[in-house]
Amino acid sequence: MKTINLFIFLLLLQLINSELTSAQKSVKPVYKDVPFSQDYSIKYYTTDASLDLKKVFADRNGNIQILSGEDLLKPLSAEFLYPGKVVPDKSYRGMANKKLTNMVLYENQFIYLDNVAVLSNAWAGSLFAKHELPDAKLFAVGPDFTFLVSDGTVLQCIKDSKSLWSGKLTDEIIDIRYSAENGLFWILGNQSLNTFSLAEKKLTKVLDGTDFTSFDLTGKGNTIFIGTKNGYIEFNTITKKQNGEIRRKLPSTDITCVNDINGKVWFGSTSGAFMLREDGKYNYYNGERWLPGNQVKHISEGPDHSVLILTDKGLGQICFKNMTLEEKAMYYETQVRQRHIRNGFNASWDGLKNGNLSTGYLSDSDNDGLWTSMYLGGEIFRYAVTKSADALQNCRESLDAMERLYTINSNEIGFPSRSFERSGNIAKLSDPDRWRHSKDTEWDWKATTSSDEAIGHIFALGAMAELMDVPDMKTRAIHLIDILMQHIVDHNMYLVDFDGKPTTWGRWNPEYVNARPVMVGDRKICSSNIISMLQTAYHFTKKEIFKKKAFELMDQYGYLENLMRPMKSLRQAPADADQLSRELSDGWNHSDDEMYFIGYWGLYRYALNNELKAKFKDAIIDHWEIERPEKEGAWNIFTAMVTPEFDLNEAVWYLKEHPMDLINWDIRNSQRRDIQLIAPNFRQQTTAEVLPPDERPVQRHNGNMFNMDRVGANGTSEESAGDIWLLPYWMGRYLGVISEPEKK
Repeated sequence: MKTINLFIFLLLLQLINSELTSAQKSVKPVYKDVPFSQDYSIKYYTTDASLDLKKVFADRNGNIQILSGEDLLKPLSAEFLYPGKVVPDKSYRGMANKKLTNMVLYENQFIYLDNVAVLSNAWAGSLFAKHELPDAKLFAVGPDFTFLVSDGTVLQCIKDSKSLWSGKLTDEIIDIRYSAENGLFWILGNQSLNTFSLAEKKLTKVLDGTDFTSFDLTGKGNTIFIGTKNGYIEFNTITKKQNGEIRRKLPSTDITCVNDINGKVWFGSTSGAFMLREDGKYNYYNGERWLPGNQVKHISEGPDHSVLILTDKGLGQICFKNMTLEEKAMYYETQVRQRHIRNGFNASWDGLKNGNLSTGYLSDSDNDGLWTSMYLGGEIFRYAVTKSADALQNCRESLDAMERLYTINSNEIGFPSRSFERSGNIAKLSDPDRWRHSKDTEWDWKATTSSDEAIGHIFALGAMAELMDVPDMKTRAIHLIDILMQHIVDHNMYLVDFDGKPTTWGRWNPEYVNARPVMVGDRKICSSNIISMLQTAYHFTKKEIFKKKAFELMDQYGYLENLMRPMKSLRQAPADADQLSRELSDGWNHSDDEMYFIGYWGLYRYALNNELKAKFKDAIIDHWEIERPEKEGAWNIFTAMVTPEFDLNEAVWYLKEHPMDLINWDIRNSQRRDIQLIAPNFRQQTTAEVLPPDERPVQRHNGNMFNMDRVGANGTSEESAGDIWLLPYWMGRYLGVISEPEKK
């Protein structure tokens, strides 16, 4: 009897634990929106390419000085996205006749070296310690204003203009540092590391090497990082031994300077700057998103915990600001409204000259309807969460633009134009052959609308009809859903253009869809999208034709089987397939990923029955699983709609790591040795681990997140955060997986 009772007890305990585990899994994780450190760059460019920029420091007053040749310079008039320039610093007129060769910071004051003395304007100008090396170019400050000075070969220790010691190094001296922790001057040569003991007046070699370029002491002076032309070395100052092998798995191995800044080790190189993280990886600052030039001369601490990176073309000040995700969102909201709204569309800012935002224009796009749908979706979620009057007005203006797409053309009712623009500029617009004259002679419209626009429209209009408590907007949204889908149904599952023919990509007819072999992505994406669209139309209009057509496509034409086919089965069509199928399957289509996920909103939320809803959930999770290596913010947030087991941390990582600067600067990463390249593959994944968004080219969600480089159009356009960032953020807020900012 006791055995039976024990068995029952254990069985009940197992059931309770199972229920608890199930309940825990069903609870969605939530990111608590607390401030994080957001980095961005303020840049100052030189106007004279012949300047020999050497050092940069900021003093206790926040003044920044740059040593160039024998002259002092300073940065002038800049803010984020609006660069300044480097100009002569004439603050102290008496410095004009000094032949300066070096400068350092001591007690947060500038100290200079010239051919006569070590001097400063701090301490009431009382510091003027003469030396005996007319070619002096290196020095370091020791205790109580003791200095070790060198001309590259001879070393002289001075205090109060008196020589305390003089000696010589056979190696060419590159740099000198003083460590208060161990009471030694450290001297780096091209091929050696040496110490000078002030107490013993003794010079000692502690390490031999080759191609040394720079160094700094870190922490409590226990470790020295030595830069070389091919990596860096860590040296233990206590054991006097090198720690491990030379490090070469770096963003750039040609090290030009090393500096410890607030416990973080920074490296300058001939290809940008990088910071060593606690996990052993690096934050990489490369290209004009961050720096005026990539040849780094010097790095130091700047005002307000910024980092000053001096390059051959000017100064980059990397700033770090604590902000919440919502604060970042509001910055992006302003960016969109000030530079990216064209007639209500979410547009790009093109025609920039070297990233100058005072140049350029709002450009049209093949996908004006799609990019606007994604921005509008984000604003709908924002309004649903905050009831913001600003978000509501943004929705109204974008809805006006979307609505006009249907009325500005002369096609049959329900056909949306790709875009519209004032007449007389067709030759200047993208794809001029696609533009048509409107009945209104003031306007032209763009034809050949594709499935991208259609699924985008249905996503945003469905979200508006469901989530916005504004009757006239709900009515207008449902009307557009109705006429678009009626047009498609009436035209045998095609979008039919001005010429009476289906557009190139507005095709969901079984003859087209099922003509593709099963491994070709178009067969799956077209099936997934059209079922989502028909379900959305039925959900809001209750017209049986939409429901009937959805079941007809799923039951009679295999669309359910098509859309449920595992993502891992997609691959290149065989050699004997038709030419179009081969072209459509030459690699993974990231535009399809975008269309799938925005279509999943209607596919899952408006499923015609619970059995289908369960199947669609499985299809969405299957897709998400194969996308996980991309750490794509939007795809993770869309997946949160169907399961609590999604990558919330990666979604937040995407949102945090996205650069504030969305200008399309040239970016180069393929030369890096700290990333693991993988063999070419159908997925077009280039590296074992995706790079952070702020280290790779700016991309919309239809881009390959494993793109490493962007070369050839430096600073010619700025992307809108409307679709790239605001959509996943506000959707995350609406789904409750990102909290409102935590109260202090």
